[in-house]
Amino acid sequence: MLSLYFPRLSTDRIARRRWGLSWRSPGQAGSTGHPEAAGQTLPPLVCAGRVANNLRLTALDERAESFGLRIGQGLAEARAICPAIEVIEADPDADRSFLEAIADWCDRYTPLVAIDGSDGLMLDITGCAHLFGGEANLLADLTARLCGLGLEVEAAIGPTPGLAQACSRHQGPAIVAIAEAPDVLSPLPVKALRLAAEIVVDMARVGLKTIGDLLSAPRAPIMRRFGPSPILRLDQALGLEGEPISPRRVPAMISVERRLAEPISEEEHILDLAGRLAAGLRATLEARAEGGRLFELMLFRLDGRVFRIEVGASAPLRDPQRIRALFEERLSVLRDGLDAGFGFELLRLNVLRSEAFENRQAKLDDEDGEGEQLTRFVDQVAARLGTRALSLPLSLSSHWPDRASAHQPLSDALALLSAGSPSAASVLDAGSRPPVRGLRPLRFLARAEEVEVMSSVPDGPPASFRWRRLQRRILKAEGPERIAPEWWIDGEEAPPRDYFRVEDTAGQRFWLYREGLYERPGRKPSWFLQGFFA
Repeated sequence: MLSLYFPRLSTDRIARRRWGLSWRSPGQAGSTGHPEAAGQTLPPLVCAGRVANNLRLTALDERAESFGLRIGQGLAEARAICPAIEVIEADPDADRSFLEAIADWCDRYTPLVAIDGSDGLMLDITGCAHLFGGEANLLADLTARLCGLGLEVEAAIGPTPGLAQACSRHQGPAIVAIAEAPDVLSPLPVKALRLAAEIVVDMARVGLKTIGDLLSAPRAPIMRRFGPSPILRLDQALGLEGEPISPRRVPAMISVERRLAEPISEEEHILDLAGRLAAGLRATLEARAEGGRLFELMLFRLDGRVFRIEVGASAPLRDPQRIRALFEERLSVLRDGLDAGFGFELLRLNVLRSEAFENRQAKLDDEDGEGEQLTRFVDQVAARLGTRALSLPLSLSSHWPDRASAHQPLSDALALLSAGSPSAASVLDAGSRPPVRGLRPLRFLARAEEVEVMSSVPDGPPASFRWRRLQRRILKAEGPERIAPEWWIDGEEAPPRDYFRVEDTAGQRFWLYREGLYERPGRKPSWFLQGFFA
């Protein structure tokens, strides 16, 4: 496990945005130095937020810390100590987004990257270190690159997440073996075990200030007085208890990548490399007797930003040229949003979803059949316009109007058909089957809208209704058609609906319903508009 701790995440984010620090390693072409290198004097920078109804410091840069300021200090006291400080309002959401961007950048080392609190990351580098020449080289490369990005970082590698985090956040050794864990943990403070603040205070009162004090103390009295948390965290750090991490993204089933000596920025070069990467996937897919259904192309830009481009196929796919064509369609849409900047230095192609691949005899004339042509067309449209651009109506087994029908992407329907699913025919015939219920409108509102209704009798048909500030007088009305709720989904107390088909003086026809019954005590019935007839 590799733990990364960013002690000045907020101020580093602000400094990068303000001074335009580029995400480049030192010595790379186009990198910008720190403003102080150009003779500029920077004021101390702090972030302040409201804590317990008081403005307190939440983050500070190195210059502010040199004046004796500290996190948690009141803003008024900080201004008295250093009047020249520059105060920026704390923005936890921006810090979180910035941390997630760093996590995307760390995908170049391992696909298993987890967020660790509000200012750290946890990377599972099992089986990845040898690709960089060992753990020491990986750690040196990662920290050098992050420092080149303008970030202050503390990093440590350990056999367990608890041990790695304790070393990175409390000045422990950079690389620790499991046999060294007790000796490394002993001098560290108890809070390094990620205990609650009140438990740390209570333990300090009885003389348990370091992890070494906890290691030498009997366990039973500690568990009786402080609960199971201290012992559990200690065992997790020592490797006696398992502690999995939760990666931000599901790891790809199959992945190939290409690191470039010179960055590329032209679309044609990107597509050419995507085709070559797709050719590298073919052997692995053939060995698994599978084809890819969902592909992801990751583009790592020189300044640290990562672009993710996904394309799907309606049938399992191996052909590199067809995979390249799908990304070509997608890039034609994303051309304006895909800013290459100074270029991309790393490309990775992932197979996010795969299915069994059925080998079929090719035609003698070397032409695709009608089914193959339809599949290609659907895949190209989905890559360019999205999977929802082509859809089929689907009738669902529900009498409740809100859940009686849906639209399924055509690519999914074709996948069912190619797999020989017994439900494929019912999906493809959903639009041609006669209705099994009463007359339904052609157009439904995405969400039923409440209307004001006037009627001659309380439980009778509406005489007029007001919708979107427009009063409509009703000439004809048919109903009611009572529909009971699905109690196994909505609960036994859900009210029924009385539906009416009405026509106004302008000839427009609407589908209205009254929710609730007048004879039942409690909430007064309400009227809603749900759809329109032709």
